[in-house]
Amino acid sequence: MTSLRLVVLGPHVAPDTAPTGRVLTRLVDELVGRGHHVDVIAALPWYRRHAIEPGWTGRWVRTDTTDGGTITRVQPFPGGDRSDLLRRAIGFVGFSLLATVAGVRAGGWGRRADAVIAMSPPLSLGVAGRLVAWSHRAPFVFNVQDVFPDAAVATGAVTNRQVIAAARMVERLSYRLADAVTVLSDDVHDNVVAKVPPSQAATVHTIPNFVDTATIRPMDRRTDRRAELALGDGPVVLYAGNLGFSQSLDLVLAAARTLPDVTFLLNGDGAARPALEQRASGLANVRFAGFVPQRRLGELLATGDVHVVPLGAGLGAVSVPSKIYSILAAGRPVVASVDAGTEIARILDRSGGGLSVAPGDAEAFTEAICALVDDPDGAAAMGASGRRWVESTVSPAAVAERYEALVGELAARRSRRPGATARR
Repeated sequence: MTSLRLVVLGPHVAPDTAPTGRVLTRLVDELVGRGHHVDVIAALPWYRRHAIEPGWTGRWVRTDTTDGGTITRVQPFPGGDRSDLLRRAIGFVGFSLLATVAGVRAGGWGRRADAVIAMSPPLSLGVAGRLVAWSHRAPFVFNVQDVFPDAAVATGAVTNRQVIAAARMVERLSYRLADAVTVLSDDVHDNVVAKVPPSQAATVHTIPNFVDTATIRPMDRRTDRRAELALGDGPVVLYAGNLGFSQSLDLVLAAARTLPDVTFLLNGDGAARPALEQRASGLANVRFAGFVPQRRLGELLATGDVHVVPLGAGLGAVSVPSKIYSILAAGRPVVASVDAGTEIARILDRSGGGLSVAPGDAEAFTEAICALVDDPDGAAAMGASGRRWVESTVSPAAVAERYEALVGELAARRSRRPGATARR
């Protein structure tokens, strides 16, 4: 395929620690490796502390040249209180405005991209991506990692009817402005198709996230992370990721109360952590720890004998946490609390990599954990099965190839239109 010039807008990129940042970073690396030029627009690193990381303050815009393009990081206007929706909305709008200007200028004035890709959330990047695409006279691909506001409504994070109505209006507008919408699962595909005109249904494509099976692989459970945290040699049930409101983390505490001989490690930070730590007070078998660097992710995942993915009711149809692929790549079994028939439940069924129970069912959740803890050989067999499935299904190269084919097709279609001008 002819080399493409792409502009990619996203909320995070390395060294930021957000899961979407890892996805975007690896996708860009794969596209560059396939010979394409990619200019990335993202936020200055802020995810871990909800404040700009030390060493990155002092300037609102920073641009670095890479081997395959550029990375421009702009001020995200972070706020420490995630419950202040107005403050967060203003921050998203400010970030998106800066990202729009940076995207228009990507590659230098007068130099056009073949396609623009924008990742959501935040939803405001949908409009930003379209504006950037118009400036480059290029097709626009809108990548939906989580359906907003549906996910926020399902968790109760957003209840104001006016806010929900406004968000739904921007959501539908973003879909309609896109030449193609990519989603992570068939559930999300159906959700989005229901919100666009019938004539646009064919523009919605399911392309899953991926996992680096070379970096994340099965390892010995006796890791340095286990030693650092003095977890001992007994079974460890691990939740690794953002401690936010979309996860039903009280299920983990309920299981810990029932299984006092099992250590439960919640490894991550987030808005829900302080309250969760208070509720875990007195549970000697519950431990909290902060994020680890990306280079130690494989080691962290190997520390857990069983992993848990507890999602609230309704979230399984609008969100597919990328951690599910990483856990399976690490060869560890999963217990998921998720709506029946949704993508995570189907992944575990297809891969044989774990068990799923109904969301909010603490008894079933605890019983599933207990079954795997009590049967280490069966748990290891599940982990091995999940690893085999990941290797054959969601490699970075396969996913990048699908994006390459999609944007290549859109760019070729645009160039064949009457009056189209050659790229400069």
